Amino acid sequence: MATPAVPLSLLLLFAILSNTFADPDLLQDTCVADLSSGVTINGFVCKPSNNVTANDFFFDGLKNPGQIISPLGSVVTPANVLNITGLNTLGVSLARVDFAPGGVNPPHTHPRATEIIFVLEGELEVGFITTANVLISRTIMVGEVFTFPKGLVHFQINNGAGNAAILAALNSQLPGTQAIAVTLFAASPPVPDNVLAKAFQIGTMEVDNIKSGLASKY
Repeated sequence: MATPAVPLSLLLLFAILSNTFADPDLLQDTCVADLSSGVTINGFVCKPSNNVTANDFFFDGLKNPGQIISPLGSVVTPANVLNITGLNTLGVSLARVDFAPGGVNPPHTHPRATEIIFVLEGELEVGFITTANVLISRTIMVGEVFTFPKGLVHFQINNGAGNAAILAALNSQLPGTQAIAVTLFAASPPVPDNVLAKAFQIGTMEVDNIKSGLASKY
């Protein structure tokens, strides 16, 4: 017996309802419910409009290079809702990344944002890895632009002899960053050694060595 066709009007209604009741994108890592509160929000509560000033929309932290003290040879200076409170609900942020020669912004993801970068100084090798495990990579120079799709692992490295710097724009007020090595090997509580050993096909002693090495630097 043939299966009866689903009316087109019913399919359209289902599509409309699916879009209407879909969960919104998260604006922060977690939003644990406070069942005693009458306020429900995914983001930050707004302050009274009569207290808003120009300083809520101002930040001067990107005009100068950041101080590079990380063993990675790079430093990220964010300009997001945590230091520009006027960005709340606007879905945009910036960051400046400065690199010493040989410095790297290691493989990481932004779970809530696509990123586009503009080279301010020097030249960098940049790239991202697709979900098909394909590396998309090239060298970019002053005045050039490169894009990293939302959620994909990506990196930048300064292979030049001088300093380098980029300005990054992201389509989230708080895009979040998960550095792959730190996320896996320096989590608290720690990811079990046998999980990492199996995933990377190495011994648990090697896992412990990596964990202790990262713990001493971050």
